[in-house]
Amino acid sequence: MTVKVGVIGLGAIGERVLNKFVQHPLTEVAAVCDVSENRLEAIKQKHNVTTYTNYKEMLKDDSINLVYLAVPPKFHHRIALDIISAKKNFLCEKPLANSISEASEMAQAAEEANIVNAINFPMVYSNVFQSFKEKIVNGEIGTVKRVEVQMYFTTWPRAWQKNDWIASREQGGYIREVGPHYIQMVQDVFGNLKNVQSFVDYPEDPTLCENGFVARMELENGTTVMFNGLSNIGQKEHISFKVYGDKGTVEITNWSVLSSSEGDQAPVTHPLQREDKYDLVEELVKAMNGEEALLVSFRKGYEVQRVLESLLGNA
Repeated sequence: MTVKVGVIGLGAIGERVLNKFVQHPLTEVAAVCDVSENRLEAIKQKHNVTTYTNYKEMLKDDSINLVYLAVPPKFHHRIALDIISAKKNFLCEKPLANSISEASEMAQAAEEANIVNAINFPMVYSNVFQSFKEKIVNGEIGTVKRVEVQMYFTTWPRAWQKNDWIASREQGGYIREVGPHYIQMVQDVFGNLKNVQSFVDYPEDPTLCENGFVARMELENGTTVMFNGLSNIGQKEHISFKVYGDKGTVEITNWSVLSSSEGDQAPVTHPLQREDKYDLVEELVKAMNGEEALLVSFRKGYEVQRVLESLLGNA
C-alpha cells in the first residue's frame, strides 16, 4: 500500500523532508499546504501535487493517511490537534510545541487517538550518532563522569536562516532550534534529565532571543550534564556533544565528525562519512504497518520539551 502524505509548511526543512517522501517507493506526496502562494506554485510545478492555503481543507482528504507538519513552533499545537482529530498519522517538526502544557496535550491526544506519531530528529537515524551511542553503551569509555554540549555561533540567525521568527524570543533562538536535537540525543543514550539549572543572557530588546547561556543538569544517577552556548562571536560555528568516561571520551563535532580518545592519548577522528543508518520514512511506513520502528514519539518529545523549557527558564 502506498502511503499518501500531506505536507503543511514549505520552508527549507519542510521541503527537505518532502523530498524524502517523494523519493521513497512506498510514499507519495498527495498535497501540500502553505500560506505562501509562491512556495505552493514552485512545489506544484516541481512535483505536480494538489495545493492548499488552508490546512483544514487538506485534512478533509480521506486518501491522506500521514501528515508532516513543518510550520514554526508556536503554530504546532493548534494545527496538531486538528491533525489528530482527523485521525491522520503524524510526523511533526521539533520542538514538539512551544510550551510544556502544549506538548503534554499533543502527546496525550496522539496516544488516545492511537495514531502513529513521531518527531523529526534526524540525528537519531545517522550512522555517526549510532556509532557514538554504541561506544558508550558497550563500555568503551568506561564509567561516564560527565556529559557536555557546546553550541557556538558566529551569528544567530545563520546566513541561511533568515525568517521572521528564528531570532525571536517567543519561538526562536538556538536553545529552541538546536538544543532539542542534543537534549533528545542525551536522553536517547542516558534516559531523562533532571534538576535543570539554567542561566540565560538576553539582549535589552525583549523581542530578541538569547545571546548566551550556561546550564547544569543531571542524569538519573546524578552524573553532571553541562550545556553551554554563545552567539555573535569572532569564531567559526562549533557544536560539540562530548561524553567523558574514566577510560576514554567520545565526541560528535558539528553534527558529523566522530572522534574518541583513550587515557592520555590524543583524540582520534574516525573516518565515518555521515549518512542515514536508518531511514525516517521507512520507519514511519513500518510503524503504519504495525511493525516495530525506530521513531521519536510525541511522549519522548514531551520529555525533550520539559528540559527545553527549563533551559529557557519557563518551567
